[in-house]
Amino acid sequence: MSDEIERHHGPSEVAEPIADPGLPVHQYRVTDVDEAQARRTERQISLMFGLATLLAIGFTVAYFAVDFETTFLGWSAQNFALGATLGGALLLIGVGIIQWAKKLMSDHEMVEMRHPVRSSDEDRAAVMADINAGIEESGIGRRPLIRNSLLGAIGALALPSIVLLRDLGPTPHGQATTVWKRGMRVVNDVSGTPIRPSDVEVGQLINAEPAVFFPAEGEDHSEFHGHELLAAKAKAAVIVVRMRPEDITPEKGKENWGIDGILCYSKICTHVGCPISLWEQQTHHLLCPCHQSTFDLADNGKVIFGPAYRPVPQLPLGIDDEGFIIAMSDFPDIVAPSYPELARDQKKLDGE
Repeated sequence: MSDEIERHHGPSEVAEPIADPGLPVHQYRVTDVDEAQARRTERQISLMFGLATLLAIGFTVAYFAVDFETTFLGWSAQNFALGATLGGALLLIGVGIIQWAKKLMSDHEMVEMRHPVRSSDEDRAAVMADINAGIEESGIGRRPLIRNSLLGAIGALALPSIVLLRDLGPTPHGQATTVWKRGMRVVNDVSGTPIRPSDVEVGQLINAEPAVFFPAEGEDHSEFHGHELLAAKAKAAVIVVRMRPEDITPEKGKENWGIDGILCYSKICTHVGCPISLWEQQTHHLLCPCHQSTFDLADNGKVIFGPAYRPVPQLPLGIDDEGFIIAMSDFPDIVAPSYPELARDQKKLDGE
């Protein structure tokens, strides 16, 4: 376009835009000619932004006040409340901004020439002047009610964002504990039957859980409910295996963690948390079906293949007065997926 202009008008001549390119006669809006109507529209838009602020605050209140288990019309009451409040806040902010642009911001038609890709310094200065003029014409400086209510609504939207960070879950150190504790029996994960050493044969693997999830008649485990119960059971899941004692090479300090070749390990793979119970009796290897991480249970759960970073955690065992297998403590190691950062944190905990 610039080359064509130079051919017709010379290098120093610049063609001016056509005075009237055929645009229809400008139609003034009601808010352009009636200041009272403009003020009324300003209050309406500010009301939308104010309601959006209240809905954003309502989201935060609903997150903590509405019980997750409560239902409303067959849906989760909490999910319904969160969706309604956050969706309503975003809708009102969007509608308010659209109304502001359509009814109060500058509404004059403009005609501009095409210009080279790289504008001259003068053009750039002119553009900045136009931008500043547009800001001025938007009325943001002259209409503090709209400006302040919009800033308040947008600022209130930070509350749901902060609250939702809580749903990302506990930190790795928060996952270091399970429900296992000293004296808790190891039971079959299906029947809840306590396990004696004589019940486990060499080469056998038993999927197990802590006895707290299988209370005797008259007992209660009201500490756990709903999804919390499922999460606690998943994190505490273990496998019990038996090998010949002479095949086991315990680390220093773990010599007494087993019972005549019976060892107990977490069922949670230290790679991304898949449940593992694929057991090779002859090699004493435990395989993860997700990404083929392989652990040597005769060598302290050491990783011998695959992407896992840490050995599978081991639970120290003992025997109670009635001859049943019990835990001597919780897992000393973190029961969680081992991303590189977690592996580094574990080394710090171990004092390496």
